[in-house]
Amino acid sequence: MNQNLFSLFSKTRSRTESLCKPLEIEDYVVQPIADVSPPKWHLGHTTWFFEEFILTKYSDTYQVFDSNFAYVFNSYYESVGEKVIRTDRGNLSRPTVQQIYAYRNHVTKAVASLLENSPSSELTEILEIGINHEQQHQELLLTDIKYILGNNPLLPTYNPHFSENKIEDFPQKWLQLSEGIYEIGHSGREFCYDNELRKHKVYLENFSISNKLVTNAEYLEFMEAGGYEQVLLWHSEAWEWLKTCEIKSPLYWHKIDGEWFNYTLSGFEKIEPNAILTHISYFEAAAFAQWKGMRLPTEFEWEAANSNFEWGKRWEWTESAYLPYPQFKKAEGPLGEYNGKFMVNQKVLRGSSVATTENHSRPTYRNFFQPEKRWQFTGLRLAK
Repeated sequence: MNQNLFSLFSKTRSRTESLCKPLEIEDYVVQPIADVSPPKWHLGHTTWFFEEFILTKYSDTYQVFDSNFAYVFNSYYESVGEKVIRTDRGNLSRPTVQQIYAYRNHVTKAVASLLENSPSSELTEILEIGINHEQQHQELLLTDIKYILGNNPLLPTYNPHFSENKIEDFPQKWLQLSEGIYEIGHSGREFCYDNELRKHKVYLENFSISNKLVTNAEYLEFMEAGGYEQVLLWHSEAWEWLKTCEIKSPLYWHKIDGEWFNYTLSGFEKIEPNAILTHISYFEAAAFAQWKGMRLPTEFEWEAANSNFEWGKRWEWTESAYLPYPQFKKAEGPLGEYNGKFMVNQKVLRGSSVATTENHSRPTYRNFFQPEKRWQFTGLRLAK
């Protein structure tokens, strides 16, 4: 047995549950919008993944915990079977939170037992995907919890010690990269997702990229200059989104008696001007960049330059559409639905955020969301 992998599996399972410890039992079932899944659904779904893709396939003695749970906790795997509609996850008052924790314990023990018998390389590979899948859901869980509590009229605190208002306390510099051919994509034997493959060459023109992310103070200048009212700064679809949804500031910002406040996981507080901007859409990032007379970097520029700046405090919007790399190949079977099916109508984000599990991200990691999404810890870095 690979002790390091077993240790990471155990640590990952425990961390998911620790993220839920500050919650009240009533918080576990709330689903304010379709994008936000109830915490108890995350607990169940990440457990179902191991049950469905490992235990039912590789264990001759495993007993399924509850035959209904596959229907309840499947997410988007159409080839696996029927599932609860995403928008209905908040209607699941049953199974109870207690039952879901019992389910987690049942599956965790069964996987641990299976790993005692020298697992095959195939099983180990799927286990590694499952661990990284759960780490992805840890980030989603934390940001979903923030949305749930941040849309509660009482704005309850999740964790008074959670620090999300990061400040980059160093001078801004423009990093110059010369035109040329750069290698993009993952190489080596460490884990990566299929959308990071294959390593390939791209040609880039001369460009400059900021060593710092945009701050709240900089974005406030854009707002005070009427940035949200200047139609020429916005994509057509973005302008319709602004008007339809009445967007006038980043998510979680509130103006009270002429001053700006925002909701954070550590509570409701005044905006910290020097903190890094977060919870903006691609639409807002692109409009701000145009207002500054600059632009967003492409994902290839970001990857070529990332060793020259600090990253990891915010997911950073890029100007790149989420597309397959040359020679991209989806995995066989249901796991082939993991990334490839989403390569349309989305923008790539690079880096990681304060909600990302430690050591989960890497310079070649490709996150992706639709351009209007902003409930994740999303910011921007300027290029020119």
